Amino acid sequence: MYQSLSFLPSIRTLTICAGVLSSCSLATAAGKTPELLAKFLTKDKAVPGDVGAIVPPEAINKYIIKVQDAAKADPEWHKDYAKTAKPGIPLPWHEKLGLTKEEYADYLKQWDKREFKVVQQVLVRLEEPKPGEWMIRVSGVGMPVSLLRYDPKKDTFKSPNGELGRIEDINAEARSILGEWTGHEWRYEKKTEFISTKENIALGKYKDGKHCLLIYRLQESTSGLKLADKSLVIRFTPPKKK
Repeated sequence: MYQSLSFLPSIRTLTICAGVLSSCSLATAAGKTPELLAKFLTKDKAVPGDVGAIVPPEAINKYIIKVQDAAKADPEWHKDYAKTAKPGIPLPWHEKLGLTKEEYADYLKQWDKREFKVVQQVLVRLEEPKPGEWMIRVSGVGMPVSLLRYDPKKDTFKSPNGELGRIEDINAEARSILGEWTGHEWRYEKKTEFISTKENIALGKYKDGKHCLLIYRLQESTSGLKLADKSLVIRFTPPKKK
């Protein structure tokens, strides 16, 4: 039912959209927080964050099962239909989805009742470990994010894997998995003869301004087999307006 993006692939997981590089030079003097990061965090001030997952009501499961059964009956059609649909939101109704129009309408009602379920709490803190280099330190399960370093001159994040380049900005609709929010995303992707690696990070804010989002994912596979698949969604309070 839900057409996911490459970042997070299933109805039970969280996804973000991709976007284009739309900014000019983001270079800043040492000690001054880059404008892009300042929208979400205040330097050297830790804020509590909630690691969570989006959970729809159980009533939606009967519809998911029907769609899955229909997909098994005609996998090629479902694959092609997903490619033509708008990414990041539930697929539009079609008789081949396996639902009547009435069932599809109720599916959307159930989807709109999804909630952000807090799994764990962490601390999020923006730091400048050395002049011109920035990091977002996250405690607990968010430690992989702490390995990334942001370079405002290049507008990139550097990880142990390589450089994450800025891609298209996010402008998610209300019915996207995380709801209505905007933000920025960076991506690293490399394929060799033996291994495929994808790493993404995104920073954003809900359009109502109540919460910010930090989303991270690392995927590694070889010959179609998963070696690693780590994903993280953190919701936290934005800086107070001065």
